Amino acid sequence: MEVLVAGAHGQVGQHVTELLAESDHDAYGMVRDEDQLSDIDDLGAEPVLADLTEDITHAVEDRDAIIFAAGSGGNDVWGVDRDGAINIVDAAEAEGVGRFVMLSSINADQPENSPEALREYLRAKAEADEYLRESDLTYTIVRPGPLTNEEGTGEIRTGADLDRDDVEIPREDVARTLVAALETENTYGKTFELAAGDESIDRALEDPLGD
Repeated sequence: MEVLVAGAHGQVGQHVTELLAESDHDAYGMVRDEDQLSDIDDLGAEPVLADLTEDITHAVEDRDAIIFAAGSGGNDVWGVDRDGAINIVDAAEAEGVGRFVMLSSINADQPENSPEALREYLRAKAEADEYLRESDLTYTIVRPGPLTNEEGTGEIRTGADLDRDDVEIPREDVARTLVAALETENTYGKTFELAAGDESIDRALEDPLGD
């Protein structure tokens, strides 16, 4: 598949881009800063210059799938985390992109259970998630717990509503999960939470909601 990574220069996005570049997929890394294009090239992907807040038709044209790993870093949660996501969902529908994997966040559906500083961000993510669910795209929404920079283990746990004790997860394993979900039909049309665990990613994604 030709896969576009939105937010390819972010911490998770760089892992995703590199994994895709090493796979059988054709990887395209979308960034909004021209200075970052060479970094995407170094990761082995085709750089694409585009801004989520503007017309991004050229970025999604002829793509088979999108992995959304972009984020505002808290600087513009409504403009990027919500409206930017909505913009690329609309563009993907218009251009006939079939597959969309969204990086969301644990507690997006219950922001009141997170610290006050995170609640506006989580509300923005929740609205973006809901917009994607109501689209015609074949979606997967992945909601990891707090992210760490520890080395990935390749082992996770997933579920519809994970126990909130110890839900941290390395960014590398989040990226591996996003890429693995691309062609895992059991994740299609599903929203699930993600944390470090003791099951292989492929095994956990066989039943991501823990039914």
